[in-house]
Amino acid sequence: MRVLTWNLWWRFGGSWRERQPRIAAVLAELRPDVAGLVETWSGPDGTQPAALAAPLGLHHAWAPTALPPAPDPPEEPGQAGYAVGLGLLSRWPIAATEVVELPHDQRPGPPPTALLATLDHPAGPLRVIVACIEWEPRYAADQLAQAHALAALATAGRLAGDLPVLLIGDLNADPSQPGLAPLTAVLTDAWAAGSGDPAAVTLASTHPDAPLEAVAQIDRRIDHVLVRPGRVPVTVERAFLAGAEPIDGLHPSDHRAVVVDLRVPGG
Repeated sequence: MRVLTWNLWWRFGGSWRERQPRIAAVLAELRPDVAGLVETWSGPDGTQPAALAAPLGLHHAWAPTALPPAPDPPEEPGQAGYAVGLGLLSRWPIAATEVVELPHDQRPGPPPTALLATLDHPAGPLRVIVACIEWEPRYAADQLAQAHALAALATAGRLAGDLPVLLIGDLNADPSQPGLAPLTAVLTDAWAAGSGDPAAVTLASTHPDAPLEAVAQIDRRIDHVLVRPGRVPVTVERAFLAGAEPIDGLHPSDHRAVVVDLRVPGG
């Protein structure tokens, strides 16, 4: 099972139209079985996950979230009428979805969310959680509360089964930072388990549009695939980054994708 998480940078940066086919090209090369997508869009012409799923023959889902907030007013006309959300692509049918609100006592406005999906995997129900949590230092208490909420969700008894629970997304902290600690205390970091490069970063200062003001996230591995083991043993065979290089002079996103290959018996 190939699992991918990627922050697609919504319609930010001004070149989102040109980036879309480059994102599609990376996904076509990687052929993920499960892809959790952060900062995706939905609007009058459909959703970004649906557009990316169609040529790959994948199933898709989308859920709104408040992180990051959509610009108000829009920065350019192509953002008007489009919401920010979480996306999921799946090789297997999506049997059910649930939008789970996350705590946000500090940040005003609508709540951030997690997308919880049940996939109809041949070895049994496969639960996948896609999420993005707080990044601004002034909302550090929100980030910690959201991490605790996701840890509780991922370890909930109702999600227990033969297959693992996958928590994937942009969690805006690396394993050395307090914001990720509630999650790594109860879940396995698939990057480390798959012998991924310990020096890898998913938000690099070398990107031409790097958000250098995000001092707590820049040049860190802040995008993650975390695993709650199920009753059936799962092996992490490989972990690597993708989408890091420009395609015809343009980066697909400001983030790099995290890709993890899992061996799941019966899959």
